Amino acid sequence: MKICRFINIQEGSRGAGEGGARPLDGGGGGPAGEGGGLAGGRVRVGYLDGEVVVPVADGEGRAGLEAVLDLAMAANADPGLRPAADGEAVALEEVRLLAPVAEPPSIRDFYAFEQHVRTARSRRGLEMHPDWYELPVFYFTNPAAVLGPGDPVAAPPRSAELDYELEVACVLGRGGTNLRLEDADRAVAGFMVMNDWSARDIQRREMAQSLGPEFAPGGVREVPSAVMTATVNGVEWSRADLDGLWWSFAEMLVYASEWAPVRRGDVLGSGTCGTGCILELSLVHGADKYPYLQPGDEVELEVAGLGVLANQVVAGHAPPFQPDPDRMRPRLGQ
Repeated sequence: MKICRFINIQEGSRGAGEGGARPLDGGGGGPAGEGGGLAGGRVRVGYLDGEVVVPVADGEGRAGLEAVLDLAMAANADPGLRPAADGEAVALEEVRLLAPVAEPPSIRDFYAFEQHVRTARSRRGLEMHPDWYELPVFYFTNPAAVLGPGDPVAAPPRSAELDYELEVACVLGRGGTNLRLEDADRAVAGFMVMNDWSARDIQRREMAQSLGPEFAPGGVREVPSAVMTATVNGVEWSRADLDGLWWSFAEMLVYASEWAPVRRGDVLGSGTCGTGCILELSLVHGADKYPYLQPGDEVELEVAGLGVLANQVVAGHAPPFQPDPDRMRPRLGQ
């Protein structure tokens, strides 16, 4: 079942309410979030039935998150489930799809595709670190910065190297601590397409400071085959397969919950697939062939069985950070 949060565009055009990724497959879809200031009807939670969306619950705020997760977990338990409609079904072309999980409790992004890691390290003269094969490492990213399909994406101030990252993410329907591999199928609500937008030039400067779902019929201890592609302005730049994951989502979940709680609604990203970002492509084929993104570029990420996540790059207008010129700085050693 493909589950989504959405607004009825036609309802909005009649003056009702407020609003603003791909659907969550309770067995799909995408982060991605509210663009802010979007006019439209009220936010609903529903599921896709052919070319229509069937509304089943309100989709605003925390209640909307709970409705998405409840529906996904119920669909996992009963794949034939078709809940009664709460209102009239709406043609898919008449809705604006929103992030199924607009503001998750946390987002952990892993580093789980060996090809991507090996290429990135080899171009810096580094071999694969043996610990990578022992520890499914991840970092935390900002859960309040989620964007949705169709939302404009601007590079941060000072950045001229905006990059996409082609990933798959799972959403947790149950939390816990010290979860085991056999717990994973009961803990995952569904999967989404994920784009972990990155400002590579700023990233380099910061890092120098040393600072049971339908989509996985064999369970999340296995990794299904699913073609992953990225296109820029209609031209394919990236192609990989999800089965290139070294770490399964079950292993990622177990590692994330080791002596630390994971929560219902948390998002676990796979990390970038092989060839799945401009950084890797430019290292192998040259920056002239694969330049960083510019305003006006259209990026589409697609994962077979989950759908397409599309966004346009726009010019940013926020002023760059500047240190406070009036603040007196402490002397070293004081």
